[in-house]
Amino acid sequence: MSHVVSGGVARCRLRAVVAAGVVVVALLAAAVPAAAGAGRGAGFVAAADPVPVCGGGQLVAGGVVRLGVDAVRVTVVNEGPGRCVLRGHPTVALAGQGAPGSARALTVVREGPVRPVVLPVGGAAQTRVAFVPVLGEADGYCASGGVPFVAPSMVVGVAGARLQVAPDDGGNFAVCGSTVRVTAFRPAP
Repeated sequence: MSHVVSGGVARCRLRAVVAAGVVVVALLAAAVPAAAGAGRGAGFVAAADPVPVCGGGQLVAGGVVRLGVDAVRVTVVNEGPGRCVLRGHPTVALAGQGAPGSARALTVVREGPVRPVVLPVGGAAQTRVAFVPVLGEADGYCASGGVPFVAPSMVVGVAGARLQVAPDDGGNFAVCGSTVRVTAFRPAP
């Protein structure tokens, strides 16, 4: 079975289809730039606007806050010259009394999914470092029977830099064992 459509009716239908297509394309063209611009403040990056990976020279230590006896929150800050993207987990070592020879590298157990964190200049990211705490008072002990390790500072490896940080309360890091659990970097609140 075939249908025959006269030439005038076919041209009219074709014009209607083309006009509808032009309207759809115009609406899409107007919506895409608006959506791309709106997302930039929220950490989204347009394909035509790549954000470079953070380099060690632009990240500085922003502080270490205790989260109880077995964890600390470490903050790093982007000091520029432009925005950058930070991904992954840091490495961690304890700096033994400021002497590199008495430092202790720690095995890092990575926790949580890795998501890119876009840091504007002045923006901060955080990670949580958890460890087996030293028990007892001044002459603490390890439940495992091991010898506690006490250090005034921690060295956090991030973006090719080694940032030496100390707890904001002025105390020491005291850990049992040589393993820490570290979360991936997240935007600081």
